[in-house]
Amino acid sequence: MAQGTVIHVAPEEPTYAVCVLGTESQLDVYSSAPTGCTSFSISASPGVIVDVAHGPPAKKKPKGSSKWSLDPRLEVSLRVRDASNSTGDQKVQISYYGSKTSPIQALLYVTGVEISLSADITRTGKVKPAGARKGQRAWTWGPRGQGAILLVNCDKDNPKSSTIDCRDDRVLDSQDLQDMSLVTLNTNTPRDFFARHQLLLHVAKSEMDKVRVFQASRGNQISRYREVLGPKQPCHPLELPGGQHSTDFYVEGLAFPDANFPGLISLTVSLLDTSNPELPKTLVFQDSVVFRVAPWIMTPNTQPPEEVYVCRMLENEDFLKSVTALTQEAKCQLTVCSREQSVGDRWMQDEIEVGYIQAPHKTLPVVFDSPRNRGLKEFPIKCMLVRAGGAGSAETPFSCLSRHQRSEEMHQALQDFLSAQQVQAPVKLYSDWLFVGHVDEFLSFVPVHKGFRLLLASPRSCYRLFQEQLEEGHGEALLFEGVKKKKQKIKDVLSNEKLREDNSYVQVPAWVNMLVLGKHLGIPKPFGPIIDDRCCLEEKVRSLLEPLGLRCTFIDDFYAYHLRHGEVHCGTNVRRRPFSFKWWHMVP
Repeated sequence: MAQGTVIHVAPEEPTYAVCVLGTESQLDVYSSAPTGCTSFSISASPGVIVDVAHGPPAKKKPKGSSKWSLDPRLEVSLRVRDASNSTGDQKVQISYYGSKTSPIQALLYVTGVEISLSADITRTGKVKPAGARKGQRAWTWGPRGQGAILLVNCDKDNPKSSTIDCRDDRVLDSQDLQDMSLVTLNTNTPRDFFARHQLLLHVAKSEMDKVRVFQASRGNQISRYREVLGPKQPCHPLELPGGQHSTDFYVEGLAFPDANFPGLISLTVSLLDTSNPELPKTLVFQDSVVFRVAPWIMTPNTQPPEEVYVCRMLENEDFLKSVTALTQEAKCQLTVCSREQSVGDRWMQDEIEVGYIQAPHKTLPVVFDSPRNRGLKEFPIKCMLVRAGGAGSAETPFSCLSRHQRSEEMHQALQDFLSAQQVQAPVKLYSDWLFVGHVDEFLSFVPVHKGFRLLLASPRSCYRLFQEQLEEGHGEALLFEGVKKKKQKIKDVLSNEKLREDNSYVQVPAWVNMLVLGKHLGIPKPFGPIIDDRCCLEEKVRSLLEPLGLRCTFIDDFYAYHLRHGEVHCGTNVRRRPFSFKWWHMVP
């Protein structure tokens, strides 16, 4: 039961008070007791419930009412059953008794009102009915947790817009509303109630740049949704008529959690007493809804693919054909960025990371856009955010971006951002020993039945394979046949001590830098030694992966990507299915 204000009464002088449904107000009967009085009794109208705690009745009166000793430890509370039809239509009478005085009366006239904010605090996708608000003033994790969820409205519902939706102060259409969280203000008061009272909707000034609130006017036409709270306005006085009404508000997030913002936002409605213009407005009651901004969540290779992104270049037509065939086998969509859109930039993996944000009522793909600002810098907002179904863009305060796991030089702001999401802790892996320095050069994950496998590049394993082939009489077999003028033999690689000492790896494409589409793997073609009409490197990879239920497709990326210090994974990106597990069910 929420706590209301403390009500003070005055003997032989009527007092007026407002009690809000669902709250319990304390009644101060002790400090106002007349001199010489030692006990009191209390009676109330049927619409008022009075409780006296921490003390048994001192004496039972013949008519059924009770007397209590005037003891400062006594707690007298009252609550109303229903909203009042008129001001002061409920009455509470306190009678004070003394051995040498006649009973002295104190009258309290009570007005019952309903003032409540309702939101989806149970995370079912539906607004919880008014009057059942337990837990909405706190936000808790776990399958039994409570608290509303807010999405950053970072998609672009208007294809002609030059920016994402949360950057403007208007509601575009019904799709824009679906990206927001609904909050309903329920009021039930006497008709003249707001002549002497005022409702104020507000957020903390420290949170005003993280949230925007739109109020729905009567009729609910899109043009009648107006901004009432936002970066320039932390509070808004509500002009509401008396009687019973429901007012809808739509709330959108403007910022993701980061090092300086824990992701929690409280939307509060305050009831103020304005009856005396010569005195400051006094607080009567507050109700709040606490939102947590939904975190940005990355999707790993183990999640099913839904859409693949790749760039079209002058020299990668064969590569595109192979990727197209692979996406068809995997039954996922393919989006090809034109040469005009990419402006010569082929490294799709370096430009974006595709994840998602989720609330019970909406899941939104969100593109984590790199600030590398090369040819693909306009691709996320111009091409991805306007596709059917929409996608969002997460812009964060950091200056360098590479992969899921970062090197030692990963910018602190990026680490702080990922940590602030609380659902996926970043893992730092040292990769500075590599020429490009990306972790997808030496590791990848693939899905298998009821789990996954981590694939690691292993020069030692490759040397072992070549040694086996040498011992079987295949030392003259050539590497890079058909793609390099200067060909190498197996025996040349094994006898090259400088290669062993300086590089500790065999100079072939990095197979782990692959495109993972469910059980379909797009692996860089290694151009290894041909033995018995088959590439021994490809056969070795197949023997390791295909027993796991995976299908290997070797893609020629030698000229278009490998010679430019990248591979299949570097040149592609994937939007994947969100996790079935709801992030709010976890406990960080």
